[in-house]
This record gives sequence, structure tokens and C-alpha cells, in this order.
Amino acid sequence: MKIAILITLLSLFLSLVSLRAAADRPNIVFIFTDDHAPHAISAYDGWLKNVRATPTIDKLAAEGMIFINSFCTNSICGPSRAVIQTGKHSHKNGFMNNGNSFDWDQQTFPKLLQKAGYQTAMYGKSHLKGQPQGFDSWAVLPGQGLYYNPDFITPEGNVTIEGYCTDLVTDMAVDFITEKRDHDKPFMLMMQHKAPHRNWMPALRHLDLYDNVVLPEPDTLFDNWSDNASAARNQELEIDRHMHLNYDLFVDLTPDFEDPTPDQPADRSAWRNMERMTPEQMKVWRAAYGPRDAALHAANLKGKDLVRWKYQRYAKNYLRTLVGVDESVQRIQDTLKEQGLDENTIVIYSSDQGFYIGDHGWFDKRWMYEESLKMPFIVKWPGVTKPGSRDHHLIQNLDYAETFLDIAGAVIPSDMQGASLVPLLKGEKPADWRKSIYYHYYEYPSVHMVPRHNGIRSQRYKLMHFYQFDEWEFYDLKEDADELHNLYNDPEYADQIAHYKKELQALVEKYEDDSDTSVKPKQWQYEVRDRG
Repeated sequence: MKIAILITLLSLFLSLVSLRAAADRPNIVFIFTDDHAPHAISAYDGWLKNVRATPTIDKLAAEGMIFINSFCTNSICGPSRAVIQTGKHSHKNGFMNNGNSFDWDQQTFPKLLQKAGYQTAMYGKSHLKGQPQGFDSWAVLPGQGLYYNPDFITPEGNVTIEGYCTDLVTDMAVDFITEKRDHDKPFMLMMQHKAPHRNWMPALRHLDLYDNVVLPEPDTLFDNWSDNASAARNQELEIDRHMHLNYDLFVDLTPDFEDPTPDQPADRSAWRNMERMTPEQMKVWRAAYGPRDAALHAANLKGKDLVRWKYQRYAKNYLRTLVGVDESVQRIQDTLKEQGLDENTIVIYSSDQGFYIGDHGWFDKRWMYEESLKMPFIVKWPGVTKPGSRDHHLIQNLDYAETFLDIAGAVIPSDMQGASLVPLLKGEKPADWRKSIYYHYYEYPSVHMVPRHNGIRSQRYKLMHFYQFDEWEFYDLKEDADELHNLYNDPEYADQIAHYKKELQALVEKYEDDSDTSVKPKQWQYEVRDRG
């Protein structure tokens, strides 16, 4: 009898401890988008700040902390996500480019959070191939996924759900919070949107946004890359030469209309997605874009006028998809408040890298230049982060895993390569914080033909090495924020360049990057660029 009473009391005690632990440790909602450039968030004060596509995200920044110097380690979708999962650089986690497959058997922060007593969930874009591990509940898009009527991979099998992807992912996240979560455990929820990834298909309700608005153009829209290494002139991501009217911008091409980019097949990506649309969806889509396409045909634009038209169509669609994301952020926060969870839940907004919205005449990412190197990182932590605070320390996606574990009170493994951001979130200024960040991009030769390069960025300077071609670039970001003046051959900067070359090598050794960075033979260089 006494043993039964003791067991009952012990069970009650453990339950109370569990409830207290759940109450003491905050929940984490990690909202993660694809290709969202910080300068497309008004809170970041970029050149697009007056467009105001993200009022909810801006409010989140006003209620928490915005990190101004937030960077990725490798500016491309899958590798960025692998770094976040593992807290390790690409060469350490084995996922260096989108052609790789992620080893889900390796150590990841969601697995460690589970061991620490957290319930974990992920919905949306994974882009790491294979079935996710470390999540109590999940549903992910296959590959890039589709905007309309997308497929999802789930533990029970593949399903197709009618609707708009951003809304559907949000539905899943809301359902987890309201129906699926274990009330006796804190949770970590990853809501990972496809938007605003190419091909920038907005929700039907947003197709007419910005119709009567002329978006500002970036100052570098017609950059000719005259002062860059040759890599900048041999890429394939120009709005002018490479953005396809049909593939990227949905223009219905008539037989007599001359497409300036005829090399791009007309039956890919967005058009494949449009084949999945219901007749009702297609009717609304055609009603919105049909008159605009007709006006383009009638105008018969050429040269810079056509570039400007393409930029406006592209940038508006990009921002329209972001409006859907912003609405999603509002829905999640409303749900947290309705459930009485808002005061004990950390809400984080980030994206896998930045993006070129016409900057330097480009779209896409991959480069170590600022527009794709920078990634948004905004944190609302009630009672911890000071509302309206702005942090200028150098941080990377390398730090996210350690931060989540630190928040949970879990042990941070010694083989993780980042640092917890919790001290910064508390407003502290650690004397030993990093003075520079390391970057390494690997996917070449491949889509968009951006060569492999590594580099170092400090608060003021940036050194980049396109090692297969043995070409260097060096920038003084204080004097040249747009990175238009390559100072590598300027004798006045010889000492700084020598210093940062040593620093770069020190980071290579610190992070144990044993990648082959040798210079390729001239014949290989000529052949690969001819092939590109």
C-alpha cells in the first residue's frame, strides 16, 4: 500500500516538474522563408523600405530585436538549411550544393531539442531530400515545391492539397499549435515557406497589388561590372539577358512576339505549376495578367526600356508573394495570442539568404556580395529582447542551432561551429565576439554560372577569392556600400589586403575547411566558360 502511494506521489511530482519545465522554458516559433532579401523589409531601411510589403514583420522588429549584420555561410537554399540544422559549415555537414543529399542520421538541433523535452514540428520547404528526422510532426514540399495546389511529403505518404502554398503551410502550423501540440511540453515549430522563391507566383488575392505603383529602381540596375573580377561578367542571372518573359514572368507569348531570351524553355516551373491550377484559379490569373501582357506586346519595348519593364513585373510579383508571407506571420501571432502562448513564445523571422531584386542588374543569389550574403534575422522574445533594439554584431545562420539549444537549456555540442545568440538577445556585448565571418560557395559549373569562391567579411572590409580562376576582390564597405570599386590592385590598401588574406586562412583552419581551392588550368577555365 505504501509503495503504491509512493509511486503515485512520485508520478504527481514528475508531472508537476514537467508542467513547470514547460512553463519556464519558452516555445520557439521559427518562421523561415526562401530568398527574402533584408532590403525588401522596411524595418531594414533598404531602398525598398517605402513600399511597405511587410508591415507585420516590421512590427515584429519593433517589438523585438533586428540583427543588422546577419549573414549566411553559403548563399543557396539547401546548404543554408543544412547549416541551420547542424550548426556546422557546409563542408562539415556534407551538404555543399543543391545536388547533394542531406544525411539525416547526423546530429541536428531538433533531435537534441527532443532529448531536452521539446516537442518539434516542421511544415513547408525542407529542400534537404529524404524524410526529416528529429520532428514529432512534419509535412514537407518535395524539392522546391509548387505555389498552387502543391504536393506534400508526410509520414503517412504523399498528398496533394488544393490551395496556395503559403496559406497551406500556415494552416498546418496553426493546426499544430491549436490541435497537435502536447500541452505538457514546450515546443519548437519551424514554419518554412517556399515564398518568395522563383518563379514568384502570388496568391490570387494579391495579383493586382502595386498595379498603379512604379517601384523604385536600384541604383545599380544597369551595373556593367567593369571593376569586378571576370566572374561578374560571365554569370547567367541578368534581368536583361537571362530573365525569361515566359518562364519567369508568365508573359503569354504570341507567335509574332520576339522573345529576347529564347534559350530558356517555355514549359518549365511556373507554367508547369499553372497546369495544376483549377479552372477557377486560372480564370482569375488570366484576368490579371492578360491585359498587362497585351500592353507589353503593343509597346514593343527594346533595350533598357524592356529591362525596366521586366524589373517592374519581377519585383512586383516578388513583393506580392511577400505580402502572403506577412499575412502568415500575422496569423501565427494571432493564434499564439488566442491560445495564451504569446508571452512565453519566442517568434523568429529569417530567410535562407538574401536576393538580388534588380541590384547589379541581377536576380537570384549565390554571390558573397551584400545583397545575397545578408539574411534577415528578427527576434521577439517577450521579457528578454528590448523592443525596437538593433544589434550590429556579426552573426550567421551557423549560430541558430546553438541559440535554440541555449534557449532550451540544452547542452551545446562542442563540434558545433557557431555561437549562441542568447547573450546578444539579452542586450549584452561579449568582448570575445567574432570580428569577421567566413563564407564559401561551391556550386559551379551549374545553374547561373557563379564560380566557387570563399571569403571573409569584417564590419568594414570584405575579401573574396574566386579560387578556381585565381581572381580576388576587396571592398571597403564604409566607403563603397554598393561594392562598385574593387580595391584589390590599389596599393593604398595593400596592408589591409595582406591582413585579411591571413585572417581568411585563419578562418579556413579554424573551421577545418579542407576543400580543394586550387587554381584550375587555363584550358579548364576557357572550356567551362565556353560551356556555360
